[in-house]
Amino acid sequence: MQPKFGTSGLRGLVTDLTDALVSDYVNAFIAACDTGGQIFVGWDLRDSSPRIAEAVISAVRAAGVDVVVCKDVPTPALALASLQAKSAAIMVTGSHIPADRNGLKFYIPTGEIGKEDEARILKNLGQQPVAAQTLGAVEYAPDCLTDFCDRYLGAFGATALKGLRIGIYEHSSVARDVLGAIISALGAETLPLARSETFIPVDTEALDPVMQAQLKDWVQTHALDAIVSTDGDGDRPMVVDENGAIVLGDVLGPITAAGLHAAHICTPVSSNSLVDHMAQFQKIDRTRIGSPFVIAAMEQTLRDTPSAAVVGYEANGGFLLGFDATGAAGVLSPLMTRDSVLPIVAPLVEANKRQISLSALAAALPARFTAADRLTEVNTQAAATLLSELTENAASRHQFFDALQPETDIDTTDGLRISFESGDVVHLRPSGNAPEFRCYAESNTTENALLLVKTYLNRIQKRLQT
Repeated sequence: MQPKFGTSGLRGLVTDLTDALVSDYVNAFIAACDTGGQIFVGWDLRDSSPRIAEAVISAVRAAGVDVVVCKDVPTPALALASLQAKSAAIMVTGSHIPADRNGLKFYIPTGEIGKEDEARILKNLGQQPVAAQTLGAVEYAPDCLTDFCDRYLGAFGATALKGLRIGIYEHSSVARDVLGAIISALGAETLPLARSETFIPVDTEALDPVMQAQLKDWVQTHALDAIVSTDGDGDRPMVVDENGAIVLGDVLGPITAAGLHAAHICTPVSSNSLVDHMAQFQKIDRTRIGSPFVIAAMEQTLRDTPSAAVVGYEANGGFLLGFDATGAAGVLSPLMTRDSVLPIVAPLVEANKRQISLSALAAALPARFTAADRLTEVNTQAAATLLSELTENAASRHQFFDALQPETDIDTTDGLRISFESGDVVHLRPSGNAPEFRCYAESNTTENALLLVKTYLNRIQKRLQT
């Protein structure tokens, strides 16, 4: 399967991400988009990432563009550094997908690329690049992680997490060291857990039962108030409460937004509907799944009302800040790219300020519960055909969802999302840039949401195998 490219970046098998292919995409990016005169480059901890990063750096320099090397850094830290410098950036990462795959994420000086940028990049692929008279210069950014850490310390203060004991599930996340440093700098006692020198594809939306059991055991064994972590490139959070239960991203999002006194929320259609029942938010905009769509909605909000206290978040937990928010110690400036640290820190700070547990903080929200999981290595064409059949053929859809009828609403904003008279919701969506098929569910209990996901992923798998 050939590498796929979209607004979330380029992804493919490492064997297919040759130096020539990487150079082609880098040259197309430079030809299609403003770089601000330099490109920041970072990478995750996959074995293949340094080699791909070298190909990126060589291509950028050959085009006569200067390079700022940030080495192994979380994606939001790279984005913060490049945005502050009004420069472009390229992150070498495959995010949460297995180690035999990798990819590239592209940023222009104003943030993530959008659909128009994507179209221009695709149009410039395969073009013979114009050779530069001189190679671009190379410099290094040793303060990239320091600036990222200082962002949260400056906003929340050195005692914001005092008295808490927090486990850092390190695995192979490129954010593991800076996340631990941030949590410690905010006053918590930290305990590093399960550092791995082999890449582990942690999908924070779909943790397997063995991993969930291990997290619960760590919480109990070490008397932890929480365990925190991220996916491979550090743009999706993972938070486990004092009981060992996962606090989902679309719960972290509303808690974080409320703590920052946001008024306007932009979030995908897959996010928990509890946010619609929270009176402190003036407006909720629903988007397609993916940070580029959330960002587009936030940007439209700011064009309409430049002073809007707007934020965005996704069901995977990535949080986007669109205004100058005020923390206990200072101002937190906007960062309109998917960040994992803010939705980890802000709920912990809020719970500690109230002197309650994370589970109690989450329990105070409106009672709607979500779950999500995925099938991997699916045939993308077969997945698209199945989704089309279920969307367009009512009889087929009724048979597939026989136990949940009758339907009350069908939403095709992104995939197929069906609401039923029982209050249950099932959302089916093949991935746009990986051989995966995701199922999201919402119900009045966590147990029922999990059962819905399990039931319909099993049905999808059977249908794809026939």
